[in-house]
Amino acid sequence: MSSDLVIVYHRQPYEEVEIDGQTVLRENKSPNGIVPTLKSFFGRVDKGAWVAWKLAEDTANPGFDPVVQIDDAFGRYSVTRLPLTEHQVREFYHITSKEAFWPILHGFKDRYNYDPVDWPNFREVNWRFAEAAAAEAAPGAVVWVHDYNLWLVPGYLRQMRKDVRIAFFHHTPFPAADVFNVLPWRREIVESLLACDEVGFHIPRYAANFAAVATSLTEAQITDRQDVAPDMQAEGGALNERTVPTCLQYRGSDVALRVAPVGVDAAYIETRASRPETAAQAAEIRAGLGGDKLILSVGRTDYTKGGVDQLLSFERVLEANPDLAGTLRLMHVSVSANRNMVAYEAVQSELEQLAGRINGRFGTLEWQPIALISRAIPFDELVAYYRAADVAWITPLVDGMNLVAKEFTAARVDGDGVLVLSEFAGAAVELQEAVITNPYSHRAMDQAIMTALDMPLDERRGRMKALRAVVARNDIRAWGRAVLDASGGDDTPGDSPGTPAAHHAA
Repeated sequence: MSSDLVIVYHRQPYEEVEIDGQTVLRENKSPNGIVPTLKSFFGRVDKGAWVAWKLAEDTANPGFDPVVQIDDAFGRYSVTRLPLTEHQVREFYHITSKEAFWPILHGFKDRYNYDPVDWPNFREVNWRFAEAAAAEAAPGAVVWVHDYNLWLVPGYLRQMRKDVRIAFFHHTPFPAADVFNVLPWRREIVESLLACDEVGFHIPRYAANFAAVATSLTEAQITDRQDVAPDMQAEGGALNERTVPTCLQYRGSDVALRVAPVGVDAAYIETRASRPETAAQAAEIRAGLGGDKLILSVGRTDYTKGGVDQLLSFERVLEANPDLAGTLRLMHVSVSANRNMVAYEAVQSELEQLAGRINGRFGTLEWQPIALISRAIPFDELVAYYRAADVAWITPLVDGMNLVAKEFTAARVDGDGVLVLSEFAGAAVELQEAVITNPYSHRAMDQAIMTALDMPLDERRGRMKALRAVVARNDIRAWGRAVLDASGGDDTPGDSPGTPAAHHAA
């Protein structure tokens, strides 16, 4: 049976675990918490499909069923598993996506590595995703493609199926033309995206950047531009835009540009944060601090997340304010993004060296200023830390959105706490009542932490009230509604029984 909705995503929508010799499918615990929400769309159609990849030694004889049928709380859907060899995955994902695309998307041209890229392999993998989607899609179906490692899928799919409606959502930043155009495959990528009916981005800046790239490389023209809504304008912020292009015309077809910031499951997080056991755990954490203030930083071990810059700022703050000794602690959670990447290993090593140096300089037998955590924290435990922290310090150098900032806000059912947020995180466009800072400025970083630590109770509560209202309004369901509107639907995605964005580091 053909599918009315086909979701194309590089990973499977579940985890495979072996129990008593049997392979069991269970809810995906990936840091990418968008999976439960994507699956919730299957409950709105008669038949849905998901296309992903699965590791195989021999792609001709993979040793597993290429298509499995799922009937769970999210609805009825099939999962097409494309068998890829370890070599194909490494070339497609670890090298092309992470060493070539990732640094460019985040503006780190100095980290861009073109030489090892196997572009024919990237094309082949994307073609196979497109073939699978074309085979699954019913006439006039919606095919929804996700993220930059599947950039070429829309173009290939349009060659195979003129009738389907293609939507694409970009989960990372989209850079300015002078950065994106470093990629030698830039026109091929952009022309593929221009084969879509809609292309979605988190914030207006990313949509504007894409339009600028498209018009610089092709004959595409901006045919509609609208004022950005006041609640998405961060006056004076690094990512602020006053107007945004909403439609491109390319070779006689319209491509809608959609701005829809991904949120968190605010209601779910509030429920977990409001449990008596969570309150008790938060109280226990506070008691263990012995009156010290707690700064909490949560992120992946990735050069884009600014972890090293945070620790250097913390060192400067302790050096400039000797009275803080013995009264302040930083819990820095930095979870390995990918243990196969040399660049991330170097970041982890530097974090460990810095934390050791700072603890050695300022610590005593009774007090250590930094607790560096390099493992994933279970979500309920993390919520307790969100509740216990005085300050959440979220200062990536570049970030498409940053759901940790929204999780912290949703978890503060007590109405207290301070969020310090980088102006280069997409979330800063929405969360304007945070203490916004520039992670590239030593003075701005240091001052932001001191401002947060010294903020009076009334101001903390006023800011948090405003932040919580934004997070509740722009939650994951609001994002779902925006996507459904774009694809012609009119229902809100149902409540997801899955977890939200992060037991983890999103």
